[in-house]
Amino acid sequence: MRKNTLLLLILCLFGFSANAQEALFRAQQIVSPEIHSDNSVTFRLFAPNATAVQITGDFLATEKIETPMGQMDGPGKTNLKKVENGVWEFKTNPLGPELYNYSFIVDGMPSTDPSNPFLIRDVASVTNIFIIGGGHADLFKTNDIPHGTVARRWYDSPGLGMDRRITVYTPPGYENSTQKYPVLYLLHGAGGDEEAWVSLGRTAQILDNLIHQGKAKPMIVVMPNGNVIQDAAPGEGSMGFYKPQFMVPKTMDGTYESTFMDIVKFVESNYRVHANKANRAIAGLSMGGYHTMHISRFYPNTFDYIGLYSAAIMPREDATGKVYNDIEGTLKTQMQNGYKLYWIAIGKTDFLYKANVEYRDMLDKMGMKYEYVESEGGHTWRNWRVYLSQFAPRLFQ
Repeated sequence: MRKNTLLLLILCLFGFSANAQEALFRAQQIVSPEIHSDNSVTFRLFAPNATAVQITGDFLATEKIETPMGQMDGPGKTNLKKVENGVWEFKTNPLGPELYNYSFIVDGMPSTDPSNPFLIRDVASVTNIFIIGGGHADLFKTNDIPHGTVARRWYDSPGLGMDRRITVYTPPGYENSTQKYPVLYLLHGAGGDEEAWVSLGRTAQILDNLIHQGKAKPMIVVMPNGNVIQDAAPGEGSMGFYKPQFMVPKTMDGTYESTFMDIVKFVESNYRVHANKANRAIAGLSMGGYHTMHISRFYPNTFDYIGLYSAAIMPREDATGKVYNDIEGTLKTQMQNGYKLYWIAIGKTDFLYKANVEYRDMLDKMGMKYEYVESEGGHTWRNWRVYLSQFAPRLFQ
């Protein structure tokens, strides 16, 4: 009796092991995403016990979603079809050139694609990515050309009373040259940090490609953390591992703007740069556009190039920082001091579109010159990557 029980147990364990290995082997053989010759894409997920699988991504029709900053465009959803051997599948129509992101929803639970190891984090959401090449999307690729260097540095911020982490891109050949370079300060949006522009924005790839093509001057790009309570991105600083938040305390209260010169002083003390107005640019998206607008007028003779991408504009009524005093007066001083480019870009369906129309009306009444770019789409990285690729070639000419 004891021998029969032992034999049965061995057979059960062998069967379980064989099934587990078969499932693992099957999952490893799945190709997802599979990009076809016509640029249609097939997604596959091995989920034999699931009852419903969906995919959500920015290649699908947008849906309106509620966020702490209001109603915004979000990625659409569609169903996968169960085909064979526990595999679910969905094929798109041919897609245009772009860097796309997506994830699965399995029985109501979000899931990344286990067959695709390429991921990005946006605030607390992690999604898979892939690129359809051609056109502007070729700027997002790592091509066989000379490359710059991306470094994470720590700088002392006396204004904030802490050492803070910053991301710095130096152009190809920086380490082996003695020349000085201009600097672009590139600011992220709410929920982002010093990782956002280099990961979500593809800053290094865009600059490498534009510089190689002779379309942009070699420049240093500085990507700070705009959340003044953090010394670094979640998981990278002294606060350890914690869930990133969309709006942290002291967001957009004037503290970041008033202490921004700590960053400029660090860069100009530690890198070979031309430390003058003609060789400084500042730009940012959403909250970073807000910071750009207020920093550039608060220090009105510091930057010759200003870029507002889908910018939040005016401070909240409860924002009392001295940075927000006399906005029109400081803009007039900035205008009188002169600048080479004041560049505003926004999507037609962006929830901040009306605020940008009102801001441009104010600038028009003041006689303050700017260039305006209006694109399709809304408040998305798809637009911001393009804005960077359009703005960078205009700098330091």
